[in-house]
Amino acid sequence: MDAELFAREPARVAPGAVHVPGWLPAERQRALLTDCRAWARPPAGLRTVRTPGGGTMSARQVCLGRHWYPYGYAPTAVDGDGAPVKPFPAWLDELARAAVSEALGPRALPAAPYDIALINFYDGDARMGMHRDADERSDAPVVSLSLGDTCVFRFGNTETRTRPYTDVELRSGDLFVFGGPSRLAHHGVPRVRPGTAPPELGLTGRLNLTLRVGGL
Repeated sequence: MDAELFAREPARVAPGAVHVPGWLPAERQRALLTDCRAWARPPAGLRTVRTPGGGTMSARQVCLGRHWYPYGYAPTAVDGDGAPVKPFPAWLDELARAAVSEALGPRALPAAPYDIALINFYDGDARMGMHRDADERSDAPVVSLSLGDTCVFRFGNTETRTRPYTDVELRSGDLFVFGGPSRLAHHGVPRVRPGTAPPELGLTGRLNLTLRVGGL
């Protein structure tokens, strides 16, 4: 079938956490993918993240504005090629603010601009363990945008990495925003569904962009 029987509707997953299906139209998805491919090129391009314990994350990453490494931020790719991180474009701040306003309402908009992006690339075998986005000094909502393959996004609680949690299907173009009481909730990606990206997008795998206010 070309269309689902019932349209997917926005859903409140937890207090301050909202899923908006299909928020990015197809044309905007393609434009954003083109930008991601440019950002992924060296210098300070896509790299494998190594954890303090000596392991590696299966999702590869590139950053804008500030370079994230476990567990902090730097102006250069300190665990990559050492090059200065690519700038965070003003239009991404505008996109993030539009997303927050759509999902949580204008009152949830932060005073400071969005200035950090973490862009994760997942192939079919990549996963992301349960974690919190706790390295920022701002409590502004986190904006998450999905491109490509569908994933299972597990959104949990602020206290533990275990239950209770809710599994949400994130497809290409979907928006997920979490702030307020859910800003420090644990979350992760236990599964990616290979081959589910829209064919017209031209992407094998999944890209996830998380936009944040660093407050650094």
